Amino acid sequence: MKITKVTPIFCDGGWRAFTFVKVETDEGLVGYGECTDNSAAFGVAGCVRDLEPRLIGKDPRAVERLYREMGHRFQHNPGGIAQKAIAGIEIALWDIKAKALNFPLYELFGGPVNDKIRVYWSHCGTYRVRNPELYPDKPALKTYDDIARLGEEVAASGYTALKTNILTPGEPPRMLWAMEQNIDTGILKTIDRLMSTFRKAVGDKVDLCLDLNFNFKTDGFIQIARVVEPYNLMWLEMDVYDPAALLQVKESTRVPICSGESVYNMKGYLPYLEKHAMDVCMIDLPWNGYIESRRVAALADTYEMVTAPHNYYTHLSTFANAHFCASIPNFKIMETDVDSVPWRDDITTEIPDIRDGYLHLPKKPGIGIELNEKEIARHPWPK
Repeated sequence: MKITKVTPIFCDGGWRAFTFVKVETDEGLVGYGECTDNSAAFGVAGCVRDLEPRLIGKDPRAVERLYREMGHRFQHNPGGIAQKAIAGIEIALWDIKAKALNFPLYELFGGPVNDKIRVYWSHCGTYRVRNPELYPDKPALKTYDDIARLGEEVAASGYTALKTNILTPGEPPRMLWAMEQNIDTGILKTIDRLMSTFRKAVGDKVDLCLDLNFNFKTDGFIQIARVVEPYNLMWLEMDVYDPAALLQVKESTRVPICSGESVYNMKGYLPYLEKHAMDVCMIDLPWNGYIESRRVAALADTYEMVTAPHNYYTHLSTFANAHFCASIPNFKIMETDVDSVPWRDDITTEIPDIRDGYLHLPKKPGIGIELNEKEIARHPWPK
């Protein structure tokens, strides 16, 4: 079996492009991967095209060797969009290999440790604030009573955990993106009321998480951690590129700290894990690929740390992550977005089987899902 073509595919994802990789073979088997990026879709696709000549004519089943060859091609540009391109291709190669063997992919990783995957409703409210025009059948988040009803919706849907961002209800509602990374009492009061509202709405039935992204420096993260301590969060999430600074935050609070979604490769994670700078290690599969993600998870296990995948993409990524989560012993919970663009369910051949807050494992060979390329063509990017 030989690779004949490697193609990046774009689809309108609302505020970003959904970015996929299609790998074709001379035996008719096709593999799909996802490497969606928030802001550099064309950069990722350019790297995919740069890698294609290195892959044409090669056996797609030699995944580890091809992964190393792709890494060698970009050895002067490690991480970032280059790693995302490698990851998207690598995921597609695993899809082909498992299809060729007629097994679900997790069987190639030793079989499932977990038969079903606990999931949480992520970016709860975020999409409805960011693109309210996409949700005409959902109530606008004008008041904190609307926030409470959103929490009740999560609980009624069977989810046992949710994650939100810093939202302020109003007309229009707003999200906080603090490029200057400064904290003030107004932000602290907003966070306090937001998390208090969610906690009162869901009681103890639903775990809460708050994602702060890169919005603050160390002092801001510490102040926020103190504010949310009364609400018994499952974790407070943040992105920090200095492991020592992240450890400073962790040691300042009783709230579990989650981080790592923007880190690449085992070597990138190592200083965070060595310092025990976080309680929950977040790993992005579409940005790292299976080989590195599984190695990072194993390394985290060595340091007695649980892992939780970063997954706010399409159903293809959710299926891919299900195989990852099923095959690691230190899995905690998996992210999934319930809200998305209305056509998300149409651009893949399957949708995740989520019941009572758990994703049930796919049974079909490979990743267990295909792209509907005809439907994707109806939602081009750029718009």
